[in-house]
Amino acid sequence: MSFIEPYITAYGALALFIIVYFESFGAPLPGESALIASSLLALHGTLNIEMVILAVFVGAVLGDCTGYAIGRFGGRALILRYGNYVKLTPERLDKFERMFESKGIYVVATARFVVLLRQLNGIVAGSMKMNPLHFLCANVVGAAGWTLVWGLGPYLLSGVLAPYAAQLKAMF
Repeated sequence: MSFIEPYITAYGALALFIIVYFESFGAPLPGESALIASSLLALHGTLNIEMVILAVFVGAVLGDCTGYAIGRFGGRALILRYGNYVKLTPERLDKFERMFESKGIYVVATARFVVLLRQLNGIVAGSMKMNPLHFLCANVVGAAGWTLVWGLGPYLLSGVLAPYAAQLKAMF
């Protein structure tokens, strides 16, 4: 995480938006780690927590929508051709498609909490021609939940856990 912290400190919410946006449609970037670090930087006054939450939420929603458009217009053929660049092998694609067929809207709403699914759910949903409105609604719900858990969670809980930090560190 130390390699990305200077960018977040220097460019703030813009850097966070860019990281989460590109991660949301397949780029191998540390969006969740950047969000947690930004939350803690906000706790210490380096960043504004409202801007962190807004940048991440907007970046997540727009990034997934970009992924959806790529999948929708590029289709399965595009994914099969370039999927290996974002670790989406034909086997993983088959697995994701089975999940989307049975529980698409739930997969999109919860995908942000699962590594790799977070990066690829928009592309797969688009390639499967998921209803755009259903996708958008599930995407907004998922992005809001993920942003609040990993953005506000560390921000609000760090004060509660701070007295136990030395004990927790010794345990691990």
